[in-house]
Amino acid sequence: MSGTLNKVMLIGHLGDDVKIHYFEGGNCIGRFPIATNESYTNKQTGEKVTNTDWHNIVVRNKAAEICEKYLSKGDKVYVEGRLKNRQWQAEDGTTKYTTEVHVQDFTFLSTKSDGSMVQGAQTTNSSAADVTESSQQMHASNTHSDPSDDLPF
Repeated sequence: MSGTLNKVMLIGHLGDDVKIHYFEGGNCIGRFPIATNESYTNKQTGEKVTNTDWHNIVVRNKAAEICEKYLSKGDKVYVEGRLKNRQWQAEDGTTKYTTEVHVQDFTFLSTKSDGSMVQGAQTTNSSAADVTESSQQMHASNTHSDPSDDLPF
């Protein structure tokens, strides 16, 4: 097989608000961490154990602005995208590495601000107008708070 695949799908809670950075020419990038949990029962002690993994999420341009507007720390979100590895020189001269999820599609599963679900548009093959139109399709959700979904932050 000659093809390759790089696809990531995550559902998690934001660990911080979306941080957005604007560039010359009007483009922007948004970054935020999301946490995913894995729970299991320790067979020896019978205790429920939860491990949390943190993922660095990157959104661009109109999608970044939509995320900044509607998402805040603690909100639940579905993201779909590609893994990208990045390296840079720190001020002390050391080389730093990080793995990021570059988002191509997203859906807001809960937002504290209005209790609505907002559908995100695919960010790769859609125009800014498509993303804006999609973000405005807000549906009132009748979701109830599930204590097992709560994170300790």
